[in-house]
Amino acid sequence: MSSLSATDIKILATLQKEGDISNVELSERIGMSPSPCLRKVKSLRETGYITDIVALLDHKKLGFKVVAFVEVKVPQVADAEIVREFQNAVNNEPAIVECYI
Repeated sequence: MSSLSATDIKILATLQKEGDISNVELSERIGMSPSPCLRKVKSLRETGYITDIVALLDHKKLGFKVVAFVEVKVPQVADAEIVREFQNAVNNEPAIVECYI
């Protein structure tokens, strides 16, 4: 993290709150012109500081009345193929919005 500048940190903080902000608005908020701002955002993506930009949905409006945390234990001796199959199943299930290991 020591390689991040103060500007980088401002960009990341702003994008974390408002992922859909335009580059022009972002550049105005952090006090730089649009072109260098866009290059900084691109660099932050390429170096892995920004991995994805998502939309957070209102589950109540969508009719989801239950939020559940489910623990699934995969045996430590499970071979890599079983783990891959489990990961694929989780990734292909739209009702699963987050998964932690």
